Amino acid sequence: MTRWTWDSSWPAAAKLNLFLHVVGRRADGYHLLQTVFRFIDRADTLHFAPRDDGEVVLATPTPGVEAANDLTVRAARLLQEAAGCRQGATIRLSKNLPLGGGLGGGSSDAATVLLALNHLWKTGLARSELERLGLQLGADVPVFVHGRNTFAEGVGEAFSDVELPPATYLVLHPAVNVATGVIFGAPELRRDTPPMRPADWRHGTGHNDLEPVACARFPEVAGHLEWLRQHAPHAMMTGSGACVFAGFSDRATAAAVLRQMPPGMTGWLAAGLTEHPLASL
Repeated sequence: MTRWTWDSSWPAAAKLNLFLHVVGRRADGYHLLQTVFRFIDRADTLHFAPRDDGEVVLATPTPGVEAANDLTVRAARLLQEAAGCRQGATIRLSKNLPLGGGLGGGSSDAATVLLALNHLWKTGLARSELERLGLQLGADVPVFVHGRNTFAEGVGEAFSDVELPPATYLVLHPAVNVATGVIFGAPELRRDTPPMRPADWRHGTGHNDLEPVACARFPEVAGHLEWLRQHAPHAMMTGSGACVFAGFSDRATAAAVLRQMPPGMTGWLAAGLTEHPLASL
């Protein structure tokens, strides 16, 4: 078992949505979703250093984003407030996941901050408490705290864990940044897919209701998906895009498709994980 310390490299794993249905919309505007999250072995990496002045400092700011608005800083300060903690930390973030890719990068970073600093500061909050804090930061943050492949419902906070078969995923990254709010705010978005019981979902079934909207507004997404479906008819978009993916039961087949990728496209292989790397923290 990994011993997590201040000297550790802390992973913020990516996710794929194996399907994503929009089943309604609340009066406050939040969309009601059903989806299965699967973690994959591609991740951002965070490092932490203790501070005795109580400050939270992001040493690797994102261009154009004020530090106070960065999800990693907000997560650390939210934990300080919730736990009455006077300790501080310097955060270093190494980005490997694309912005606006639908892989959950920012949400995963925030979740890893909550999990890591709860451990390093010894604040002692239960994982369920960290999930509730995560929901204040974003709808996808709780699942990364939860740490299990899961069928998620509501606004993304109700979980029914699922066992998923081993798989290798070919992920393509169109060179566009898809803003989640643009997709969810589209008037043509279908919001009435009939809900299902978690126990009725079968691996390989379902679709992504956000996909037609993203494809219509971002031709690069549509083009990547069209090419991938020539080799894997079950390919789909993850989250609100831009990344698209297909799952394969063996890595050799996935690698063979990757080798046929046209010039100008970016893609990689990722293994499906049985759980988040910090699930046992």
